[in-house]
Amino acid sequence: MLARSRPVDKSKRWSREVTEKSDALDLESNVFTRENPRSIAESVKRSAEHSKRRKSDPYRSAMSMLTFYINRAGKNLPKQRREKLEAAKDELRAMFGKAARRK
Repeated sequence: MLARSRPVDKSKRWSREVTEKSDALDLESNVFTRENPRSIAESVKRSAEHSKRRKSDPYRSAMSMLTFYINRAGKNLPKQRREKLEAAKDELRAMFGKAARRK
């Protein structure tokens, strides 16, 4: 008799499904692994402005994707990578003429 495997808890994979199937932006591959925060921000901005699937304004869509990636990685995101992505959010704010975040 074969051992019965435990069913996969779908709630543990919700973020992957959101990334693949939602009206999220079509991002360039490996955009979040770039070293330059400005390059990350420019890429996300470009994707947001050219997306036909987004449901909100480009700034909000771009910022949401950055935030989603940071939150999805959670504790597994190294401090240095998180700092670069937070810097990319600051760059994005500047590109869209938004006020800098409070520290």
